Amino acid sequence: MEPTSILAPGPGGQPAELPAADLSASRAQRSSARRERLTVLVKRPAFLVGAAVMIFWIVCAILGERITPYDPYNGFSLGRQPPSLEHLFGTDRIGRDVLSRVMVGSRDVLIVAPLAALLGVLLGTSLGLVMGFYRGIVDDVLSRIVEAFLALPVILVALLTLVVLGSSSIVVVFVVGILFAPIVARTVRSAVLSERQLDYVEAARLRGESGLYILSREIFPNVLGPTIVELTVRFGYAIFTVATLSFLGVGLQPPSPDWGLSVSQEYTNMISGIWWPTFFPALAIASTVIAINLIADSLQSVLSE
Repeated sequence: MEPTSILAPGPGGQPAELPAADLSASRAQRSSARRERLTVLVKRPAFLVGAAVMIFWIVCAILGERITPYDPYNGFSLGRQPPSLEHLFGTDRIGRDVLSRVMVGSRDVLIVAPLAALLGVLLGTSLGLVMGFYRGIVDDVLSRIVEAFLALPVILVALLTLVVLGSSSIVVVFVVGILFAPIVARTVRSAVLSERQLDYVEAARLRGESGLYILSREIFPNVLGPTIVELTVRFGYAIFTVATLSFLGVGLQPPSPDWGLSVSQEYTNMISGIWWPTFFPALAIASTVIAINLIADSLQSVLSE
């Protein structure tokens, strides 16, 4: 991404204003580059496949019971039945339609996981900007704290924290988001270290701009690409983490049709040949994580070109 500064060091180290024509040309070049990257992105098969899968689950999450074939919360008297023309994904142990529950189960996942990923990226980006720009004792202290958190297993810490604080959706969002923040901070810090030595940052210092201004208006726009990629990657990890916590019994709770919770309730029956109540929610988790990874890989590839 091109520097955003409109002043450059002049003779004697004093800032000199760039000609209006050069400024206009620079803005036009940045706009053209963004359009070209978007055009390249939407032509990538991996991105299109990932986007199609995510759109499907987002539609299921938004419309919910309005498009499911049956009520996902109430069962039938017939009990557990294998997949058939009437129930394409079969029914679970109390006769609830598995397809309907899988469709509605996307709602909890696509609310909790994105919020957790967004919180982690916001906290991590703020930390990374401060660590990479100010360096010195600030960087040393924050880096040691970040390294301490990185040494902890995410699932284990989340499990212990949720046992103590409870298993509400809000707690899950905050716990997962805070645990993701150090990982994002390390990535953003590396990007800031590369940017802070460039001429446009020095030009901003010569203009007398504050550190907060330089971070927010000069450096942050130029590390936005890695931040967006990190957000998509964290989103995929958040889905897997939330599903794992639900599987372990400390995430979302019944009667939620959450995918991880559905797997947890039925997986012991697989040895008896009752595979469908476990297979289809697990497939939903896998398809969502793979779709997000396809989108993240495409974004990273386009932004690095």
